[in-house]
Amino acid sequence: MAQKPSIPKGTRDFNAEEVAKRSYIMETIKEQFKVFGFQPIETPSFENSETLMGKYGDEGDRLIFKILNSGDFLRTYNENLIKSIKLSLHNLRFYLRNEAKPDLNVFGENFVNELPDILRKDKGIKFDESIINLRNLANDLWNKIDNTISKNYLLELLVENDDEKDQRLTNLSVIIFGEFYFEIGTKYLGNHISEKALRYDLTVPFARYVVQHQNEIEFPFKRYQMQPVWRADRPQKGRFREFYQCDADVVGSKSLFQEVEFVQLYDAVFSTLKLEGATIKINNRKILSGIAEVIGAQDKLIDFTVALDKLDKIGEEKVKEEMRNKGISEDGITKLQPLFTLKGDFGNQVESLKSILNTSEIGLKGIEELEFINTAISNLELKTAKLQLDVTLARGLNYYTGAIFEVSAPEGVKMGSIGGGGRYDDLTSIFGLKNMSGVGISFGLDRIYLVLEELNLFPDTIAESTKVLFINFGEKEAMACLQAVTKLRQAGVKAELYPDASKMKKQMNYANKRQIPFVVLVGEEELKAESFTLKNMDSGEQQKLQINELLEAL
Repeated sequence: MAQKPSIPKGTRDFNAEEVAKRSYIMETIKEQFKVFGFQPIETPSFENSETLMGKYGDEGDRLIFKILNSGDFLRTYNENLIKSIKLSLHNLRFYLRNEAKPDLNVFGENFVNELPDILRKDKGIKFDESIINLRNLANDLWNKIDNTISKNYLLELLVENDDEKDQRLTNLSVIIFGEFYFEIGTKYLGNHISEKALRYDLTVPFARYVVQHQNEIEFPFKRYQMQPVWRADRPQKGRFREFYQCDADVVGSKSLFQEVEFVQLYDAVFSTLKLEGATIKINNRKILSGIAEVIGAQDKLIDFTVALDKLDKIGEEKVKEEMRNKGISEDGITKLQPLFTLKGDFGNQVESLKSILNTSEIGLKGIEELEFINTAISNLELKTAKLQLDVTLARGLNYYTGAIFEVSAPEGVKMGSIGGGGRYDDLTSIFGLKNMSGVGISFGLDRIYLVLEELNLFPDTIAESTKVLFINFGEKEAMACLQAVTKLRQAGVKAELYPDASKMKKQMNYANKRQIPFVVLVGEEELKAESFTLKNMDSGEQQKLQINELLEAL
């Protein structure tokens, strides 16, 4: 029976029109990246797990796609562990025959000594800890044997060996030692089962790239990167498991003019795409740290910001509930109330924030940085986007330390953020390079696509592929057509010959379905006159042309 074709949830196929539209967005973004002085780099689609894990907070880490190690690792591990467990069962014979409870110290040491080499050699198992864990489990294991299994039955299995008894012994081994088997598997083998993972974003791989190539880079380093990333997220509108990110970053400069330029870059891209009215929301992580300080929740900054970042998705009461569940006091939540009702323009919100954060040095520093950016943008002026302060904006990533950006679509379009980013003062330190400040932004290609589609902003000509199709009447005619096709292609005209000399109606229908605007007919008459009949598929108008005239017409 033939297998029904399918693709994993959260992934997509793209037809020619969709690819053309995506390319239009990417080329527009890429062109602005170049105008602003960014250089392209690329990194592998997967990284070492240790490169990615622990960089995105607990929620982010859970969404990382881990890659199972190749080869027979798991099969060999399972077979060897079963063998060692069966050997440990054989060691029970002495205790069973004497109806005595085993010496847990000796039993534990024996078990660990008989663990398969795949676990024992360079796999990070601490034998002392393993023995202690076994001692804790041994009482339960012994009671399980004592209460559910006839010792005589077990002795019989252990003394005599045949295929049937060997399978029963294997099953029994898993029952008795299953808990310890699971503990070893989850606690000690995680990194050895999966040593690599698909990249979650482009920023952490970029930080790794900077550290690894620091001696080849001129700082400040401005790079752009346009590649797919993967997240084990729940698929929904505008949220996919495989999607492209289009990132631009600057490392090696603490100047706030970089943040100013990124606001301008967003404005330039969206203005070029005719996506007018996009809102560039901005906040500062220092302000969030200051708020946490004022409410006495410095030790719960991550919990606080992750919850606050969900305000527009789940509402005020749900955010407060999540904060309570994370251990933030009721008094602290009460002090946060002004944040939920903060209104007015940029300046008014800043003044309100100053009154809330007047006792926090770091919070006031964050306000100072925001004021600098806002003043610069006011002087430079944006084309079609607008800059808006949003104090609830947190973007739950651990590495942001200063300005935080998030871009929303024009009013009336229901869509999550179509871009975001921020300042990270010490991201590269996780790879050993300290004091390397950076700032970057990302464009959400897939969501931008959906917004342009909804607002009908794609140019009409964007999906054009072939401009002219030559009808195939036979071998001689086709050869003449192919010579003309070659000349047209050399002149940059997208042209093709229908490959089969089939009925003309079929070929014309093909041109219509492909939305090819022109067809060329070459029959006996045209062959004699060395001419071509050009037909406009929209108007039906036909004209006979020589090759130079055909080139000019197309």
